[in-house]
Amino acid sequence: MAKTREETGSEVPRARWRLIGPGLVVAATGVGAGDLVATAVAGERFGYTLVWAAVLGCLIKVALAEATGRWHLATGTTLFDGWQTLGRWAVGYFAVYVVVWGFVYGATGMSASGLPLAALFPEGPSVRTWGILSGLLGLACVWFNRYAVVEKLMTAFVGVMFVVVVGIAIRVSPDLPALGAGLWPTLPDGSTLYTLSLIGGVGGTITLAAYGYWVTAKGWTGPRWMPMMRLDNRVAYATTGLFVVAMLVIGAELLHAADIALASGDRGLLDVGEVLEARFGPATANLFLIGFFAASFSSVIGVWHGVSLLFTDFVVRLWPQAVGTGGGGDPADGTDPAQERARERSWPFRAYLLWLTFPPMGLLWLDQPIGLIVTYGVLGAFFMPFLALTLLWLLNSSRVPGEWRNGPVSNVMLAGSGLLFLVLCVQQIRDLPW
Repeated sequence: MAKTREETGSEVPRARWRLIGPGLVVAATGVGAGDLVATAVAGERFGYTLVWAAVLGCLIKVALAEATGRWHLATGTTLFDGWQTLGRWAVGYFAVYVVVWGFVYGATGMSASGLPLAALFPEGPSVRTWGILSGLLGLACVWFNRYAVVEKLMTAFVGVMFVVVVGIAIRVSPDLPALGAGLWPTLPDGSTLYTLSLIGGVGGTITLAAYGYWVTAKGWTGPRWMPMMRLDNRVAYATTGLFVVAMLVIGAELLHAADIALASGDRGLLDVGEVLEARFGPATANLFLIGFFAASFSSVIGVWHGVSLLFTDFVVRLWPQAVGTGGGGDPADGTDPAQERARERSWPFRAYLLWLTFPPMGLLWLDQPIGLIVTYGVLGAFFMPFLALTLLWLLNSSRVPGEWRNGPVSNVMLAGSGLLFLVLCVQQIRDLPW
């Protein structure tokens, strides 16, 4: 069967807007319910004054995702190939992290998806049961489909999230002059660490490292796809920025003026739903809960697919026979679209899917969703500095052709984000209830 131009990368089609996809997948995966509640809390506590922090957070994720995609396209190797060149410490760090993080995130993602469903159907199953059903549905979506279908599902969820959150933000009548003033960097009293968390948290997870793998699965290979990758990335995070700012508007207009404090963790979004119901009626509240579910469940599907690809690449470096040839080529070549499709049917991919789904269900029986969220936040803080600083190292090295190495802007963004994430990591550890 002949490959399309998109698969071979021999020519970039002119209708580039129609090809946008991997960026939406990584953005929708990274922006989960936790990010939305953090942004709503920013609006609730500080009004519009931290709009600039939410926007800066999106710009940082643009730089990180672009760096990941640029490595894949410029070098013809995967990000894990790059980590291998840094030494055994990088490989060992990733190996331990991906196993522990997957176990905790599996429970966190399922619990976050179960919360809005339980609120939508109060006479139905418990949060735990809805969470288990969400995990099984996510497993089925990824197990029986390939990247193309996953991308379509994620695009649909992005559409739901965007329409719901932006629509509600418009309905609450934002204060446009105050919103514009919030773009000017200011730090209200007591907001420094919270601002850093807002900048570093929006859309930032291990799935940023999966962007290059999704670029390959899309069929983009080689430097000729660099402009397309950058367009895809910028459009995705511009969309993310809009609904993150919209969520901040909701927090500022609904909660700040009324002096209403949100509950901790993802349950805070249920509080937003209750306030919306009191002000606009149950239809608006239910619409918001649907958007809440779209944000949570899109993260489940994205993690189930993207992090499984990362884990598969790790296994293949140790055991190339773990993945078939997929019709030809080197099984360890993670930048060949045919090999990427073979990996989606390989045993390491499916083994990690099962790891994400079934062992974490045991944590749901603890009935401690807030504890899960705290643990997940700490684990997340340990990966982002690793990603930012290793990308800074790799993309300034001779492993990358000269024209695709970091420029001054990329170096500033990656170095700054790496230091920011280190500060947040230390703060997360200090805030643990020892």
